[in-house]
Amino acid sequence: MSTEETERGPRRTNPESPPNYNFSSRSKLMSSTSSSQLVADKHVRYILMAEKKESLESVVMDHLRMNGAYWGLTTLDLLDKLGTVPEDEVLSWVMTCQHESGGFAGNTGHDPHILYTLSAVQILALFDKISILDVGKVSSYVAGLQNEDGSFSGDIWGEIDTRFSYIAICCLSILKCLDKINVEKAVAYIVSCKNLDGGFGCTPGAESHAGQIFCCVGALAITGSLHHVDKDLLGWWLCERQVKTGGLNGRPEKLPDVCYSWWVLSSLIMIDRVHWIDKAKLVKFILDCQDLDNGGISDRPDDAVDIFHTYFGVAGLSLLEYPGVKTIDPAYALPVDVINRILFTR
Repeated sequence: MSTEETERGPRRTNPESPPNYNFSSRSKLMSSTSSSQLVADKHVRYILMAEKKESLESVVMDHLRMNGAYWGLTTLDLLDKLGTVPEDEVLSWVMTCQHESGGFAGNTGHDPHILYTLSAVQILALFDKISILDVGKVSSYVAGLQNEDGSFSGDIWGEIDTRFSYIAICCLSILKCLDKINVEKAVAYIVSCKNLDGGFGCTPGAESHAGQIFCCVGALAITGSLHHVDKDLLGWWLCERQVKTGGLNGRPEKLPDVCYSWWVLSSLIMIDRVHWIDKAKLVKFILDCQDLDNGGISDRPDDAVDIFHTYFGVAGLSLLEYPGVKTIDPAYALPVDVINRILFTR
């Protein structure tokens, strides 16, 4: 396997292999692009403090703690600090959130949802512990949420959204169980949500949004269906999301937000149009959103930091090949080494 394939993943051979992305440039964007550098150690400390139950942030996020754990733990892994958390304690808590249906809840005692199920699977993947799952039970829960038209519901209450299509496809791919759903119908439903501007919405006819675009493009990438995307048209819509400050927004006329450093950038990488934006300016925008004293990253400079934006800021820097940050897969939202370990071992 070549050096390029090792770092970005080998060329795709089947729908359960991660796609190979062509970067137009391999040049590193050094920290000199901003007056500040990535204060990685402070971000690690911030995440470890935020995970403590007595913190205000932890209390506010109690109902979606599984998502918060995924954001925080993946950030730690990208910064090569996953070993700073007690693995057994984390895994034990994750498993207490599993419902008899096979799905996972956002926290102990809450209802299961496909959102939290993917986060739980991703956390176990980070620790290389998917083996502790009853894969058949979890995959059956996810597959059971597919509707006749190929769409997916988030839970038993039936809300439909292309987010759930992505989540189902990503989760089942990680579990090597894509054959449990009708992939052809799932792809067809996603394509039905494509708009004239090249983007995708949450349902057919809904407005294009960068978050939904990531979900749809990611699902199409995992299933080997990117030929359904008009890459130039979508690439133009996505690169138009960059504003003068270098940050990216999610829709026209909106303020920039660090989280779109992930949603927009990952989509541009998957369709090989990342060279259409000013990457150096985006690096500077992300770094300027750091709390240089206490750690954490905010949505915009001088706003309050949170785990969500800290993860997406660091993940964005990973996509931008920032020094000292591990490479993340733009489709699976997990470090490339984790995805390679899962999908290329029996």
